[in-house]
Amino acid sequence: MYTYVARRILQGILVLLAVSLICFAIFRFSGDPVITLAGRYATEKQRDEVRKAFGLDRPLHVQYFSFLTNALQGNFGKSYVARVPALGLITERLPATFELAATAMFIAFTLGVGLGVIVALKPYSWSSRLVMTGSLGGISIPTFLIGILLIMVFSVSLGWLPPYGRGDTVQIGIWRTGFLTTSGISHLILPALTLGLYQLAVLVRLTRAGMREVLTQDYIKTAWAKGLSPNRVIYKHALRNVLIPVITITGLQFGELIAYATVTETIFQWPGMGNLLLTSIYESDNPVIVTYIMLAAVIILTFNIIIDILYAFLNPRIRYD
Repeated sequence: MYTYVARRILQGILVLLAVSLICFAIFRFSGDPVITLAGRYATEKQRDEVRKAFGLDRPLHVQYFSFLTNALQGNFGKSYVARVPALGLITERLPATFELAATAMFIAFTLGVGLGVIVALKPYSWSSRLVMTGSLGGISIPTFLIGILLIMVFSVSLGWLPPYGRGDTVQIGIWRTGFLTTSGISHLILPALTLGLYQLAVLVRLTRAGMREVLTQDYIKTAWAKGLSPNRVIYKHALRNVLIPVITITGLQFGELIAYATVTETIFQWPGMGNLLLTSIYESDNPVIVTYIMLAAVIILTFNIIIDILYAFLNPRIRYD
């Protein structure tokens, strides 16, 4: 196990090195940063001074190693617009994005697995057909359209839930949470449903397909023949063997939700990392964009390693040499 984990971490480091090279290329070749730093109307002498001050007059390989050294220390430079460290600007938005993604994934996993099991056990009932039709719609309808429809129904027409913003939050140490206030929870419902509906539909169909296959296996028939209770057969013997691909998709989706919730955060004006990324792209704020890409890569790689470790706990037959 330890050898496998060490190997996966080494692979992740190599991936991060490749991502850092891409980030450096974005930072260096997406436009001359001197123009942004010195101003459009700066003289050539002023631009040369800025270029020298930031080390932009050095060879490219020297600039890359300097960028890599600073990145290892968490220094990705300062935002061109806010004039504060880019990493601090993004981590300030991380709690909002994490809570949104965690809530969306909780909804998707609990409902997706639960409905998938029910549909697999009663595939020809009208309720199962309705669930499968809804899952097809969840996969087909774009996220932005789902968000707009939810706002029209629950905010504009019914007036039950707020249409935008995060609501009231509570500061706990370095973490600002909305889970502890009624306003925060009410503001979280619509964006979490919007973000998690696609994942919910995928998990329903994946769980259903896995359960339909497992329920025909001989060991399940043997368990039924032994007179085991339905709950024991379904949840201990059948569902446990289905959970490996489900956990894989869930972990990958969770990492992606944290890193790429841009559309949902924009629709609901959610003050998270995705909203900040979109604003930074509009303003050509390269340090924030590069920091976001690096942080997203770290998050996704971390979840991949955690998922691989969980395999051994879900299925004792899996062993890593």
